[in-house]
Amino acid sequence: MTAVNNPAITLFCAALAAELELAQVLIRRQAKGFTLCHVSDRDATEGLQPVAVAALRALANHTAAGAFRPIKAAPNLRTGWRCYVASEAELESALNQLYPGAVADGFAAQQPAPPVTHYREFTARQTGMYRITTMLSDTQASGVIRACCDARFCLKRRLWTVNSLAPDAADAKSLIPCLEPCAVLLEFARKAVRLDQEENKPVVTLAPSEVVSLCAALETALAHPPVGQREADLSLADNPRRLQLLRLKLQGFAPVATERGGE
Repeated sequence: MTAVNNPAITLFCAALAAELELAQVLIRRQAKGFTLCHVSDRDATEGLQPVAVAALRALANHTAAGAFRPIKAAPNLRTGWRCYVASEAELESALNQLYPGAVADGFAAQQPAPPVTHYREFTARQTGMYRITTMLSDTQASGVIRACCDARFCLKRRLWTVNSLAPDAADAKSLIPCLEPCAVLLEFARKAVRLDQEENKPVVTLAPSEVVSLCAALETALAHPPVGQREADLSLADNPRRLQLLRLKLQGFAPVATERGGE
């Protein structure tokens, strides 16, 4: 059987010198083939578990704590493994298990007219319960996107946007491009609309220093998410993406200068 020439993996490998970091995966050229491991294990000389290409999908499905990973580009890929591939075709297959579509999307993003679908275009074609995502203003949508797509949740470089929000900078996340909103973003936008529609909103007066305290508490909570919580369960009040959105809202009221202790 004649091998099919894939320009996407050919271009990817042409840009791969001795090694390359793709999100949390380190790819290294060998005399024959390539090895892959977690970037945190780059200096490990022993103790890494050999993993076959066919087993990489299962490895990428769950965190070290056993939680399901709905976003494969989330920065919580398990460590402690190593995979050897003998060819460019096997490398593409391995990367598709870890980061589905990354090579193809990277190739598409380098074309003269990348197939990027921006927020308004994406939500305009939604029906049913997701139709309300069009109701977010540009400012609201910008906040939702900044919260949901923060680097602490996803390492894809967002190329799509909404008015008043710039795409991610080239060095902001990783080489993996994001060409359109994902299902988690869509659900998060729907949740944001529902939160905005809630009635009987309390009016709370806070001192600037209290806003700083709340932002600090939210940052602590974000740094220590609940163990075992389902990442995409946006109905939970302490879901990290909801906390991040609240933190962004509060930051607009925080004083510019950092509060000094004792004042």
